[in-house]
Amino acid sequence: MTRTLVIGGARSGKSAHAEALATTSGKPVVYIATAQAGDAEMQQRIAHHRSRRDGHWQTVEETLALGAVIEKYSRADNLLLVDCLTVWLSNLLFSEHKEFPEIGAIDAPAAFTEQRAAFLQALAQAPGDVILVTNEVGQGIVPQGAISRWFVDEAGRLNQAAAATCDRAVLVVAGLPLSLKG
Repeated sequence: MTRTLVIGGARSGKSAHAEALATTSGKPVVYIATAQAGDAEMQQRIAHHRSRRDGHWQTVEETLALGAVIEKYSRADNLLLVDCLTVWLSNLLFSEHKEFPEIGAIDAPAAFTEQRAAFLQALAQAPGDVILVTNEVGQGIVPQGAISRWFVDEAGRLNQAAAATCDRAVLVVAGLPLSLKG
């Protein structure tokens, strides 16, 4: 069993690279989609991702309970492809639909700590191969608003924790993969 983190910026080619890795594995693939079609632009993004997927892959849509889905679908003879961790993090952040201050500390939603821990535990214990897609959001300027800073900080922490659990990590820039680990 292997754990692979595929990380890169927006439109870097990270999802296409992860999909190619899944295809070349030769294993049955369960594609775990974390996005919600909340507006027309997101609907277009989801449609684009769906159009690229192998028709034989099983798709499971889960916006919050990622750890539970990994536990349910991971088997020694299959591969899970999770796309994407930062979308999932955003789902968790806004799961309670509350107002956030422009400045000051952000209180994470109640489910955040529990779901993050469940995900990391499921990732470590999954009996099959797992490929995770995530965005690198910390290489730019520090965001001005409190919610944006919280998101960048938590995405960085989540990516570090996932990378520590993974056997391999690949940075994708301009469609080109660069091996970081493994």
